[in-house]
Amino acid sequence: MINTAPARSEQVFNGVFALLGINLALFVLINLLGLPLQFLYLNHSNPAWFQFITSMFCHANWAHLSGNMFSLYVFGKIVEEEEGVLGIVASYLITGLGANLLSWLLLPSNVVSLGASGAVFGLFAISVLVKISWSWRRIIEVLILGQFVISQVVSQVQNLDAQDGVNRIAHLGGAAVGVALIAGLYQFTKGRSPKA
Repeated sequence: MINTAPARSEQVFNGVFALLGINLALFVLINLLGLPLQFLYLNHSNPAWFQFITSMFCHANWAHLSGNMFSLYVFGKIVEEEEGVLGIVASYLITGLGANLLSWLLLPSNVVSLGASGAVFGLFAISVLVKISWSWRRIIEVLILGQFVISQVVSQVQNLDAQDGVNRIAHLGGAAVGVALIAGLYQFTKGRSPKA
């Protein structure tokens, strides 16, 4: 039988690039072309249902976009490599939605949220958890990724009361939803596995 699957080095990462493309397109439309699409941001005082999703694709400026897209690219590729296109897209949407819901519930009503960082923090957590296995290479990957993720989460906790416009609740919420998502999927698949 001939193997027609692309080699790991030739993997395309369509999910990651689709998410990057949507984020970049909205940045161009809002920040460069000046289209009045701020109604896509999550308005905490009176949110429309779609804002919980659309806001995770919008960014305030180039630095905001650049940092989130770098992390989405790096950690999204890890998740897509392990879980496929549907896995990365679902992970981004679920963790971003969870981050936005938690942010909306816990932050004051005068806040407006936007950005992919809640979803990105979810991908941080997922990228570590999907790598866990007893292979020595996987252990090294988990140690490297895990120390980065833990340092990011600790930094967010330490700066929770900082008044700098960073939505740390969304960051921590995204990471927590990522952990819960993988734990839930593990329990679901464990319960469905055939008994020996």
